[in-house]
Amino acid sequence: MNSSASLSAAPTSTKRSLPPFLRHPSVLVGGLLIMAIALAAIFAPYLGTVDPGRIAPGMRLKPPSELAWFGTDLFGRDVYSRAIYGARSSMLIGLCVATAALVVGVTIGLVGGYFRWVDAVVMRIMDGLMAIPTFLLAIALVSLTRASIATVVVALTVPEIPRVVRLVRSVVLTVREEPYVEAAISVGTSTPAILFRHLLPSTYAPLMVLGTYICASAILIEAGLSFLGTGLPPEIPSWGNMISEGRTFFQVAPRLVFLPSLFLALTVLGINLLGDGLRDALDPRIAKGM
Repeated sequence: MNSSASLSAAPTSTKRSLPPFLRHPSVLVGGLLIMAIALAAIFAPYLGTVDPGRIAPGMRLKPPSELAWFGTDLFGRDVYSRAIYGARSSMLIGLCVATAALVVGVTIGLVGGYFRWVDAVVMRIMDGLMAIPTFLLAIALVSLTRASIATVVVALTVPEIPRVVRLVRSVVLTVREEPYVEAAISVGTSTPAILFRHLLPSTYAPLMVLGTYICASAILIEAGLSFLGTGLPPEIPSWGNMISEGRTFFQVAPRLVFLPSLFLALTVLGINLLGDGLRDALDPRIAKGM
């Protein structure tokens, strides 16, 4: 009787011994997908078959072969190599946008949530930015300057900042009323110490989740901008550029659209799964039942 009870309790005890993040299958699946895409981006020079920018007019729209695993596009460029190198552009843009939006948004949100007179001004500006559709604002900002990765990052960061500011502000407004914060104020603790030592740690959990969603959103919007011709220049391998160039020949060579679309879907799926898993792992109400 005791042996059977111990056997039945073994899986539960093993599960509880794992770190909180690893108890969620979505974290594992999403993390593995992102890791695979990230490794493909890092080792693109070794995984790609040829130079993704090499144009070979005599190899236009060739079917898959040993030299070109997924065939070539209308300029004779290798589709597989361009898709692998496209992971670099998308992952770089997604990470840069998420990092920049979090850094700027956290700073503004902390100051706005702590100082009430700043809050009134900051939130009106944030409300004005949120009233403009993200995609249209990004198109407008990209159109004002020359297309490049830096331009796209800035254009995608600006619409995401209000989301971070509103999240951090809501947390700060709640935490600043806690007794330990009031005690720190009463003993004369400096304002920077209160902001970054007492208020900022309370925002870590929700910011981790929001950061994953911003990264996924940035990758999708960048692909949409490139598809419309207002994102990255054509010479830079991008999944959006590849889909845009291949749509004309979709009925003849659907592989031109299929491979970059598959990479894009798996990347966004992995990031969203990771975000959902982090949300569940960091939610104390859900974590108690795990």
